Amino acid sequence: MGMEKGNFVFKKLAGLTRWCVKKDGVFGQCGRASYKSERPHSSGNGSVSLRNNGGGAQGQQHSARPKAPMSSSRRSVTPISRTRSLPLEDDPESERVRVAVRLRPKNAEELADSDYSDCIELQPELKRLKLRKNNWSSESYRFDEVFTESASQRRIYEVVAKPVVESVLDGCNGTVMAYGQTGTGKTYTLGRLGKEDESERGIMVRAMEDILAGTSTSDSVEVSYLQLYMESIQDLLAPEKINIPIVEDAKTGEVSVPGAEIVKIRNLGHFLQLLQVGEANRHAANTKMNTESSRSHAILMVHIRRSAQEKEDIDVGQQKEIPTDRHGHHVATIRKSKLLLVDLAGSERLDKSGSEGHLLEEAKFINLSLTSLGKCINALAENSPHIPTRDSKLTRLLRDSFGGSARTSLIITIGPSSRHHTETASTIVFGQRAMKVVNMVKVKEEFDYESLCRKLETQVDHLTVEIDRQQKLRENEKTEMKKLLEGFENSTAEAEKRFVARSELLEKENAKLTLHVKELLQELDSQKEQNKLLLDEITRLVTSVRNNKLMEENTRLAMELNNVMEDLRCQKDQNSIMHDEIERLEINLKHSKYAALIC
Repeated sequence: MGMEKGNFVFKKLAGLTRWCVKKDGVFGQCGRASYKSERPHSSGNGSVSLRNNGGGAQGQQHSARPKAPMSSSRRSVTPISRTRSLPLEDDPESERVRVAVRLRPKNAEELADSDYSDCIELQPELKRLKLRKNNWSSESYRFDEVFTESASQRRIYEVVAKPVVESVLDGCNGTVMAYGQTGTGKTYTLGRLGKEDESERGIMVRAMEDILAGTSTSDSVEVSYLQLYMESIQDLLAPEKINIPIVEDAKTGEVSVPGAEIVKIRNLGHFLQLLQVGEANRHAANTKMNTESSRSHAILMVHIRRSAQEKEDIDVGQQKEIPTDRHGHHVATIRKSKLLLVDLAGSERLDKSGSEGHLLEEAKFINLSLTSLGKCINALAENSPHIPTRDSKLTRLLRDSFGGSARTSLIITIGPSSRHHTETASTIVFGQRAMKVVNMVKVKEEFDYESLCRKLETQVDHLTVEIDRQQKLRENEKTEMKKLLEGFENSTAEAEKRFVARSELLEKENAKLTLHVKELLQELDSQKEQNKLLLDEITRLVTSVRNNKLMEENTRLAMELNNVMEDLRCQKDQNSIMHDEIERLEINLKHSKYAALIC
């Protein structure tokens, strides 16, 4: 049903906007209606609905969220760069954070625990889940997508992450983040390598597959892999780099980690090796809640640098702003985009996890950073004038992901057991609040003056060398032509002399040949006469031979005929004798019969 079995069309009740959801789960526009970001609304009982001024049905209403104010520190003001919104058909103004829910299958402990029933009821066809408080009360929540425990890794990627990856390839920043209680499958969803079974590959590997497939050899794809461990940024690809500082651009407000190791990706196998190294260096521990509990937030940064020289990559309205060279060609531009894949450490209650000592300190830092993230989400959802992004390094790193210019998808992971009802409810509320956050998705393009300058310098050097080569070539050709002309004149005079001598010699030989031909013709005529005489003699001899042969044959045949006639006469005489004998015998036979009758 819904998105898993075909095209599902969702129409706003007011009829102003139509949305199509394709089979792969990518949101797209139907017809000419413009997109307005939907803002989830929490009802009094904690459930969330979508409001619409045109009325609602079944308790679900929809409304358009007002634009979030953008501080000047978040806008690019560099003289050689420009940012522009996505084309109208994708998103004219803003786009809210997309949130999906994934339910983890029951583990062995939950299957054996009969004291606790499931507290989650999924309605994927309605993109809704129900959280049961008790046997007679439940709360309903709606999300952009709801995945059952049987949803495949590929399905999760295509719906949640692929639209973000496509935007990153188009020049936007993007973020895909997993949030949830410890042990609910965040790392499995995001960072699963799938070395033995490719169908189990997580979002990180599948995203890099699409990125490498969507870029050319002239493009650049680089990655950094970091972990935020106890408020210290550490490099998972270079473990010796610890406590790496965060740098914020005073002009653009962009946040970066310049001290991190940046590795250029050659192919997917190379990327899998880097992920394996990073996972080996990541902090993990065995707790009561999770045997392999991540004790740090992992952030994979993918930096993409692409050329945007094609005409179709330039908006018609901005063509006048783009500088051109003296031939009227647009100056080459580049697009720099960044994809953040964030695997957050799981939130946990200290009384349930049983953490002590160092594990307790780790859990405190994890919960504090997640609390700071929740505060920022709340402030953005409520359009607060102050966003406490500086309270934690995690919120500083995710500054562009929530309320910034990135396209963000959040997947929250939950478990089915009512034993963890409080943690599940907290995760769901976090996702609901995140759905209220609106980002201003923009494409950042920079005029590639450095590349253009290098290209022009190379062209000038090439043309200079070519001019010098052509000049030398022309001089050499002139000298060579002079030599050839002199040689040609000399050879022409010698050729004339040789031609005259040869002509005289040929005339003499021609006269000799003419005389010889006449002699041969005379000899040929005499031979013809002799041949004619010989032919007549041969004809006479042949006729004579034929006549002699015929006479001999006639004589032989006459003799044979006489012999045959003689044989016939002898045979006739014998026949007469035999006939007389037969008559005599017949008479004797008659006499014998007659005598026998008489007796």
